[in-house]
Amino acid sequence: MGHVKLHIPGPVEISEKTYRAFCQPMIGHRGQGFKDLYARIQPQLQQLLYTRQLVYLSTSSAWGVMEGAIRNLVSRKVLNCMCGAFSDKWLDVSRRCGKDAEGLQVPWGSPIRAAEVDRKLATGQFDALTVIHNETSTGVMSPLAEIAALKQKYPDVMFIVDSVSSMTAVPLKFDELGIDVLLAGTQKALAMPPGLALFVCSPAALAKAATVKDRGYYFDFVEFQKNAAQNMTPSTPSISHIYALESKLQDIFAEGLEARYARHRRTNQLTRDWAARHGFTLFPDPGFESVTLTCVNNGARPGGRVVDAEKLVKLVKDQGFLINGGYGKIKGTTFRVSNMGDETEATMNQLFAAMDNAMKQL
Repeated sequence: MGHVKLHIPGPVEISEKTYRAFCQPMIGHRGQGFKDLYARIQPQLQQLLYTRQLVYLSTSSAWGVMEGAIRNLVSRKVLNCMCGAFSDKWLDVSRRCGKDAEGLQVPWGSPIRAAEVDRKLATGQFDALTVIHNETSTGVMSPLAEIAALKQKYPDVMFIVDSVSSMTAVPLKFDELGIDVLLAGTQKALAMPPGLALFVCSPAALAKAATVKDRGYYFDFVEFQKNAAQNMTPSTPSISHIYALESKLQDIFAEGLEARYARHRRTNQLTRDWAARHGFTLFPDPGFESVTLTCVNNGARPGGRVVDAEKLVKLVKDQGFLINGGYGKIKGTTFRVSNMGDETEATMNQLFAAMDNAMKQL
């Protein structure tokens, strides 16, 4: 069959306009043309993240910047907040980087709450923490503003936030939050091909990084700042991705940030409504559901309908759409449907029609 439209947690569907931008002719990455390109998008990147700091571009997946944050900002011990497969992985990454690390584990389906973080930070053991804003394995969105408010109480602790699947779908006001690192990859809510990450650092994070030895080069935050001040990157960038990013930023601001946030809320609510119509419950604790994807409970928790998730995914795929049959230890007992990126009510309704047809065959 032809192209299968992606409604998985990432990568997501890419528009023809973005692909065309990706295919523009090459330019030298140390020439004035590239500097002009970087300079053109910097104000929009800052507006997107509500910051006066420079926004950095890394030719890598988001995990590269995640590891870089650990190497740059942890001197004593890092607290890894864990609420799903990807936030759980932060603990492994921290230890593989040779850092003293401790996990703050909550049950899958539950969010990270400030009170739990506060109890850990009050011990004085930690100089950094990591938290995933939107955990795609469970469909949980933790209350970031509530957690970030602790920064005032613990100003010397570096707050590192992974917003891979929430950036551009919800407002993330970096300067107002007062956190130290905010990072994302481009293949999720930004609706671009994978291979580029963007991130922003606080002045405190840059000052801390400058004191840390053995932080490497490729993800050295000090090098990113030095180069970004000259509209460059520390090493050879994927120029095609940056052309695509320029195109995508044009789309985002043509739509308007508030309109984009509202569209994600609407399309996400449609997905929740579909689940309810078919007798399913949702996996996350009520009130902490993601707005970029829906994790449908299919037996992982008591209550609600249970179907053969593997068969559901296949039946939907046969109609030209790909959803996800759950991840990690809740594979099969949940399934996930993405609405992030460029999806609209009309495109989501096309998916729901295919899912309705599939449900009739289960």
